[in-house]
Amino acid sequence: MKVLIELGVEELPAWPFLREFDNILPKWDAALAKHNFKADFKLDYTPRRIVLSGELAEFAPDKEVENIGAPKNVALDSDGKWSKAALAFASKCGISESELAFKEIKGKEVLYHKSIAKGVSLKSVLASIIEDFALSLSFGKTMRWGDKDCAFIRPLRNLVVLLDDELLECELFGVCSNKASFVHRDFGYDKVSFDTAAQYFEVLEKNAVILSSDERKSRILAQFDELEKQSGLKIERDDELLAEVVAITEYPNAHLGSFDKEFLELPKEVIITSMKENQRYFALLNNDGSLANRFVVVSNSTSKDSALIVAGNEKVLRARLSDAQFFWHSDLKNPFNAEKLKNITYLAGLGSVYDKELRECEISVVLADIYSSELKALGASKELLKEAIMLSKADLATTMVYEFTDLQGIMGGYYAKHAGKNELICKAITEQYLPNSDESELPSNAFSSVVAMSAKLDALLALFSINKIPSGTKDPYALRRAALGVIKIALKLGVNFDIKELLVALSKNYKSFELDALYDFILDRLYALYEINPSIIKACINAGVSDLVQLDANIRALDIIVRADGFEAGFDTFKRLANILKEAKIGSVDESLLENESEKALYSAFRACKLDFSKPSEYLNELFGLKGDIDSFFDSVMINDPDERKKANRIALIGGIYEAFIKIADIKEISA
Repeated sequence: MKVLIELGVEELPAWPFLREFDNILPKWDAALAKHNFKADFKLDYTPRRIVLSGELAEFAPDKEVENIGAPKNVALDSDGKWSKAALAFASKCGISESELAFKEIKGKEVLYHKSIAKGVSLKSVLASIIEDFALSLSFGKTMRWGDKDCAFIRPLRNLVVLLDDELLECELFGVCSNKASFVHRDFGYDKVSFDTAAQYFEVLEKNAVILSSDERKSRILAQFDELEKQSGLKIERDDELLAEVVAITEYPNAHLGSFDKEFLELPKEVIITSMKENQRYFALLNNDGSLANRFVVVSNSTSKDSALIVAGNEKVLRARLSDAQFFWHSDLKNPFNAEKLKNITYLAGLGSVYDKELRECEISVVLADIYSSELKALGASKELLKEAIMLSKADLATTMVYEFTDLQGIMGGYYAKHAGKNELICKAITEQYLPNSDESELPSNAFSSVVAMSAKLDALLALFSINKIPSGTKDPYALRRAALGVIKIALKLGVNFDIKELLVALSKNYKSFELDALYDFILDRLYALYEINPSIIKACINAGVSDLVQLDANIRALDIIVRADGFEAGFDTFKRLANILKEAKIGSVDESLLENESEKALYSAFRACKLDFSKPSEYLNELFGLKGDIDSFFDSVMINDPDERKKANRIALIGGIYEAFIKIADIKEISA
């Protein structure tokens, strides 16, 4: 049966809907599966409707139902009669006592009954399926409306449910199904009727509703191409903004507008942010990459009077940019320093933002010693670092950042430059929050890196010290991102960075807490850094190496070896090595006790290994290269010799090899 379902709603908020979008069809499939239905459906949407279309069988397929009950000794009482448990099982299965039977399952006789459940008709359960589906959707905040005891992303205003073009009379959230739908508001506010599913799609198309989001996106991009040709400028095609515009329009039309050149005195980020956040406009760039005094607005209007639409949007944008210009000039009149940060609380128990900056300065001094060569090459001193850190959050006290919070750091860089600060300071302030996403760039130099790492390390130490530790999926202070940022920056700089040693040195400035918990938390971020077998990461972490750069080299070296052809087949040798030594005490090898040629050969080969810890790839290849000698040893030598001295000596031999491995990775953790 051909199925068409429309949930007509008031305007959907773009991002709550888009965040759930990828889950909508799977949740629809799950609702169908509860009644044993399965089919591929198409999902479409506009700001005022969610539409599902596809084909389903008239009846669900019959389903085999197996019931397993009590074991025989419980099902029968001492007189050999059916017990209460057996009678309850019969009632559950809908059978008589005479139909009770046993079946051997996993070596045990138990009550067993198999039946066939007749497939239900689609018509009888579709309304229930739709309700289950609607209630399963999770958009974050929901709305209630009227006197209805129901909640949804927005109030439901229309419901269409067609089965082979016939209306299925049903109700959802107090709205009855019908053969009508709302069209584009330019064509009226009343619903337009139709008789069939085909007519439904025709009605929408004729009344300026482009149901497919892909078609709306293609339409916008084609219009962008045309506007670029006309203007000779390049539209900044922000993917997130484009997705939002697609989600809030039913019939998108792109128009080219402009604003006064006087506003170009503002930092381009201010103009772009104002256009995007407040008006959802796209910026245009000149050929040299500089910002042009033009913008693109994507309207949801079918009007052909483009000039009227553009004029209205230009008027609104002028007001927005005038406000931003006022904030800019006002901020420039005030001294750019950290004094006002004393009045901004960071977190209860951690003082003000000013106090946070003082702690970060202490961290930067320690980091400056680690990266002394890199900082010296830039002509940077510890005093310059401290100045950068004390100014890094100063823009939080500005009116511009109060209005546009996403510009913190960016505006600080501009204000520092206007105040005549060193170029390194300006760049470090701008880059202090990097990396701020999985795909984000890292700070561009060692000076900016130290400033960024100081902030992240303080956040980690400070929040852990007051027990604000992430749990489950909750991470309100983005500490996982901060920890991963520290790792990424350390690896980019490539200088030995012992994170455990560093945490111990820095912890004296914080309330006492379990430092190992923070250390483990940071190392756990490694699992999000690499797209490799997690057991490799675990094996290297368990080796106890706390230098992030060395640990990274170890992980990458081991990964290459484990991924090599034939490794899995040959790894049994090393698993056996690890298993033998689980609880053994490992001493030193007494060469005089080596009597078997195989153990002499293994000892000689092991001693000949060139084990340079700083070259983990070569180090591991040397050890894994012992496979043949180890196999011969296992084949020819009885480790558990009656002579305790020989036994201990042989354990010492293979134990020495294992201990060599464990300096890089605990190989027993590897699951190839």
